[in-house]
Amino acid sequence: MTGTMDIVDVRALLPHRYPLLLVDAVRELVAGERVVVEKAVTVNEPWYSRVPDGAGRDEHQYPQALVLESWGQAAGVLVGSCEDLRERLRDSVMLFGSASGVRYLRPVLPGDVLTHHVTIAKLFPDTVIVEGGSSVRQQPVMTVDQGLVAFRPASVLPSTR
Repeated sequence: MTGTMDIVDVRALLPHRYPLLLVDAVRELVAGERVVVEKAVTVNEPWYSRVPDGAGRDEHQYPQALVLESWGQAAGVLVGSCEDLRERLRDSVMLFGSASGVRYLRPVLPGDVLTHHVTIAKLFPDTVIVEGGSSVRQQPVMTVDQGLVAFRPASVLPSTR
């Protein structure tokens, strides 16, 4: 799979749904290599519901954990687009396991469009090492030295029912 993806394609790859689907569009995808994903930040998201009128920029900063979560979902799109890996691990669940060397460089505010860049650094039989970062208007807002995406058999994971 190479090219772009809209939200219908993204929803087919990721299990996330409102309010935690944090990928809006895939602008560039080279399966097995790299992805560029966009996430528009709006004040209508649930995490802003308790921000009072008259609040300043500090109170409107997008949560850093959600910047990383959105980046991790971009990594999931990249790894999930690898058809041979998906086929080989068909009865497995894709999990974002960890991130290291994460640096936040500036705040993200409503009205910003996050652009996530993720590349595959190393591919193992059931684990993928990714790296990259995020920017707003070509200005870096976060870097990630290394992220880990792992596939685990669905049968060994606890049921949520």
